[in-house]
Amino acid sequence: MPRSGDTGFPMVNAQSDFLKARRKRLLSRIAARLRGEPSDFDLILPFEEVVAALGRRGERFLGLQSIELDSIVGTVERSREFDRGFRPTSSRVRGRWERIAEAERRGEAMPPIDVYRIGQLHFVRDGHHRVSVARTQGRSHID
Repeated sequence: MPRSGDTGFPMVNAQSDFLKARRKRLLSRIAARLRGEPSDFDLILPFEEVVAALGRRGERFLGLQSIELDSIVGTVERSREFDRGFRPTSSRVRGRWERIAEAERRGEAMPPIDVYRIGQLHFVRDGHHRVSVARTQGRSHID
């Protein structure tokens, strides 16, 4: 099923997707500044700081699941490549981001992301680019 703005050329669509994500990041920053929010408001939420604040009770493997993209709020590794909305913060990630977006548009199978869950919130351990691409492409869930 074609997506909105689909040209039929996955590489062109992937490039367009990346530019759309970067534009959304810029507009988000402008809106935050106009609302008077602190400059660190859109930084990605670090897992270790959340665990330090809440405490760690244990860890267990839950297996493969489909999770809502909106439940993904942070990262296990400190990452400045993506903002809190998993939009690219610079063009440094463009090559890899576009390769993943192109593969997704071609219908290629992607490995599941790896996350930690605290309550109903998820923190990405592996798969930041895949989360970013999925959000930009308007998906609601990811494995």
